[in-house]
Amino acid sequence: MALLSLALARHVARGLQPLRRLCASGWLREADVDLFLRLLHPALRLNRVFARVEARRWVADDMLAIELRCNGNARDWRAGQHVQLYLEQDGVRHGRSYSLTRVTDDGRIELAIKRQPGGRLSNLLLDRLAVGEVIELGQAFGDFAWPQEQGAVLLLAAGSGITPLLGLLREALARGFAAPVTLLHQVRRQGQQAFAEELQALAARHANLQVRWAFSGETGGRLTAAQLAALPGEHLLLCGPRGFVEQACGWWRDAGRGGSLQAESFSPLPVLAEADTDEVRLRFARSGQQVSGNGNASLLEQAEASGLRPAHGCRQGICTSCTCLLLAGTVRDLRSGELFAEPNQPIRLCVSAPHGDVEIDL
Repeated sequence: MALLSLALARHVARGLQPLRRLCASGWLREADVDLFLRLLHPALRLNRVFARVEARRWVADDMLAIELRCNGNARDWRAGQHVQLYLEQDGVRHGRSYSLTRVTDDGRIELAIKRQPGGRLSNLLLDRLAVGEVIELGQAFGDFAWPQEQGAVLLLAAGSGITPLLGLLREALARGFAAPVTLLHQVRRQGQQAFAEELQALAARHANLQVRWAFSGETGGRLTAAQLAALPGEHLLLCGPRGFVEQACGWWRDAGRGGSLQAESFSPLPVLAEADTDEVRLRFARSGQQVSGNGNASLLEQAEASGLRPAHGCRQGICTSCTCLLLAGTVRDLRSGELFAEPNQPIRLCVSAPHGDVEIDL
């Protein structure tokens, strides 16, 4: 049983700076301090973010919103950013990135998780994560933000791409944003319109907001260039699968719409033409391992296949969790095909493949 309430534990967390300095200078071990703090409350830690599940609610047939209250170490988080959620299953620690749909001053946040067929972590969270459980989160990351310039805003989302846009929309309307806003959410079928009731209520309260849905599973239901051209907006915020995002961005630019454009996608990286399949040597300096590899798979995948467990998150080059120093050799960016060979500079393991023999600080 916790000795402190979570509200009191959050106050305690703000007074731990002396202990943080002692750990940083080597006088104390952070793990030892955390062991004591968790006796006061399961979510209390010196620097790591832990949060208690406060509520669960289904916001679509295949999407669950989870309200969490953090332990005081979630600093300067903003709606529209992403966080890594960590959960252990069968002794293996898994992490996935989810968008912040709400952030409040008292440490409460909301994440929305979409069911993925065959998804290892999403289905576990949807089916088993209970109110009262304590889970670990990474620090928030991401630059998605509401446009600073005045003018009409167009929000385009497909699937779970609605989640960061909803967070930004909620905050903008709460601040009194008065220019026209149009939100179009494309889903496969009826019942998948996430947060539909809330969005309709927002549109009823705010005359400047229009909400529309498109159903890609129906004939003629997918967004087209002509439909995008007819939608109002000087600034575009766009999120969804990579193909949807790239196509809509192309239509926007081809139409010469101007204004600002922000886009995020969450699909797996496109497969580029295969590189040289000759065997290469991979040296993991800190681990003291040298193994055979190839130029097609990412360094993250090949390190994991060698028994290493590098930190990672999104596996798309967004979250920077897998950043590591390239000590020697050349790597190929799996997103663009560009080569990089500057030693002692950071690379992201999940989107870098070896281009010849390489050595990394792992």
